[in-house]
Amino acid sequence: MFWFKQGLCLLPVFLVIWASSTFIVSYLIALLRRDVDIVFPYISDTGAQPPESCIFGLMTFVSACAGIATIYSRYKYVEKLSEETRVVNVCLNKSALCAGLTSCLGMCVVATFQETTVTVAHDIGALLFFLSGVSYIILQTVISYQVYPFGSSMTVIRVRLFISTIATLAFFPTVICAFFVKQTELHRDPDDKDYPYQLASAVCEWTVAFSFICFFLTYIDDFKLFTLQVQTEYMGFS
Repeated sequence: MFWFKQGLCLLPVFLVIWASSTFIVSYLIALLRRDVDIVFPYISDTGAQPPESCIFGLMTFVSACAGIATIYSRYKYVEKLSEETRVVNVCLNKSALCAGLTSCLGMCVVATFQETTVTVAHDIGALLFFLSGVSYIILQTVISYQVYPFGSSMTVIRVRLFISTIATLAFFPTVICAFFVKQTELHRDPDDKDYPYQLASAVCEWTVAFSFICFFLTYIDDFKLFTLQVQTEYMGFS
């Protein structure tokens, strides 16, 4: 059997590839159209102008849907392990689920409200996405340690710890430096007083975003171990 046919491992693989493509494709299109600067624009800047805004919105929404499916599948997997081993706190698993779903909701808001059109809604969605996303990977790292030796190896768990640490450290400069950015133009002048803050915030934003993607990459081996089934009950004759 091919590795991608084992369990549900195709789910995180699709999420990683699609989410990466979302950021890269919109950036390349915006760059070719000269809508953004080549040096670390905000991710949202790459999807602010049409036609890249349409592509960015669609691909981000699909990424959010794939994220919901992956996060829920991970929740059910941990729930099953907890039933059999009692090693994971039920509330902790549910908290991780809520944080993950909230992050996906933030992605949908970002995809729906462009940065240059409805700035406040877009910024709220972005903050929701990053804050809840960081919370999710931290909680999943804790869960991974609790589940061990079931599921992931200690090497994978340590990789998750490293990724969640990087994401957490990068999250704070992303938000703090953004408060000092006053100009909203897509093209920035390096001589602007707030340019260093914008650059630092953008670099950290890209770091956090790809930290999420790398974290889901570590799910592949776990997702080989289980499948999910939908049970249908027809109530018409009852």
